[in-house]
Amino acid sequence: MSADPQAEAKAKILATYSAFWEESVKAYEAGTEQGTKLVDYAAKDALNQTLTDIANMQRAGTATKGAPGHRAEVSAVNLSGEQPTATISDCFDLSTWKIIDRSSGQVRPFPTEQPMHYITVFDAELQGGRWMLTKFVRHGDRTC
Repeated sequence: MSADPQAEAKAKILATYSAFWEESVKAYEAGTEQGTKLVDYAAKDALNQTLTDIANMQRAGTATKGAPGHRAEVSAVNLSGEQPTATISDCFDLSTWKIIDRSSGQVRPFPTEQPMHYITVFDAELQGGRWMLTKFVRHGDRTC
């Protein structure tokens, strides 16, 4: 009996998503992607946007401590065609992730309009035999 290809793909996609966030947390804390494996899990817009966020924080003299919380699920998988794709929906939790001033170590508050729990949606595609995150959208207006 063969395994369910959808279930197998979903497990691999969520593993990629978890690994991406593990590496992202390191990069946001260090203020650089150097020494991380972000490129192993993200490409295209998802990688570019993450690198831009890290650079903006570096310029602003901020970093992060802790890690965001997640309630991620693979909301769509398409294994047919030349380019298998997937969509991950996550209830992103900022309450366990703090922005700090890099020089003083003091916690900086999030903007008052910033919800602590909101939906993020990531696109993924199978590239060279492994799942890569290719795009994400933060839906700050969609709390969860």
